[in-house]
Amino acid sequence: MYELNSKLKKVEPYDPVEGQYKIRLDANESYFNINEILGDKIAEEIKKVDMNRYPDPLATPAVKAFSDYYGVPEKYVTAANGSDELISIITSCFLEKGDKILTLSPDFSMYAFYGSLYELNVESLPKESSLQISIPKVISYCNNNKIKAVIFSNPCNPTSLGVTKQDIIKLVKNVFCLVIVDEAYMDFWDQSVLDEIGIYDNLIILKTCSKSMGMAGIRVGFAVAGETITTALRSVKSPYNTDTISQVICKTVLGEKETLDRFCAEIVESRKSLQEEILALSKKYVKLEKVYDSVTNFVFIKTSLSKEIYEKLLERSISIRYMGSYIRITAGSPEENAAVVSAIDEILGAMERSE
Repeated sequence: MYELNSKLKKVEPYDPVEGQYKIRLDANESYFNINEILGDKIAEEIKKVDMNRYPDPLATPAVKAFSDYYGVPEKYVTAANGSDELISIITSCFLEKGDKILTLSPDFSMYAFYGSLYELNVESLPKESSLQISIPKVISYCNNNKIKAVIFSNPCNPTSLGVTKQDIIKLVKNVFCLVIVDEAYMDFWDQSVLDEIGIYDNLIILKTCSKSMGMAGIRVGFAVAGETITTALRSVKSPYNTDTISQVICKTVLGEKETLDRFCAEIVESRKSLQEEILALSKKYVKLEKVYDSVTNFVFIKTSLSKEIYEKLLERSISIRYMGSYIRITAGSPEENAAVVSAIDEILGAMERSE
């Protein structure tokens, strides 16, 4: 009888919120449907695609569009099937079995997942009680524990907090290991280190089209790194890892910089509004213990009633993310924000009256 190996026996699948809900504020997606604005233009470009031909292996049109959008030289950019593929490639190819990779806790769960899958020694450094990252502690840990790579999100999912550009540079300059900074949410903040690429040979920056750009459905991500790392990434990735349709959509959407910048600014305003409303509720209900000062498109809240709030919102067809002692709420449209704030107010009010 066939038996899975020990590492596969331990694997648990990623656990997204499943089901159909009227309001989805659980996955940090954009509430703008880009297809409603650019659908005709995208369709015209797709009509030109030769479906019988393999995709461009380097996703040249999409890479050029990314390069133009961010002002980063194309020679530093590698396209992939979402940032997850890049995390998988980096952990499997740039590190070897038994190497130590450092994650920070709490952070995006897939860093440790891929590290374990590829038989790395995954070590986790807890963040401060404030959930902020102490860069001096990270530097010390890396240099004193033979760490081969450190990987973390900035700004962080799930905490919504960020590390300044100055501190990221300090980290990169003072460790001997590879530093992988996942900037999936950096479009909502202004502390990117993209313009440092080419200066440091141990830095990889991951970027996604899923958050501010509203292209979660097509799975395109990018790695930005110096020429040595970029050459290696392009060599070890699958030859046709991004399909032609996704490349065309990505190129078309990234070419609409003014539209994307406007959407991003509106999402930030939506998050600020949601955060202010939740802060107001926290003054009304002490069980909302802390509302973190977000620099992302979501709000992170510490509460002893996290599970109750999550479940009762589902009963109202509103989906948010339950994370133990915390809940995470994606900023939605003004109507969605109003609905979730009103529902939480009702839920906590009813709980308070029943005590």
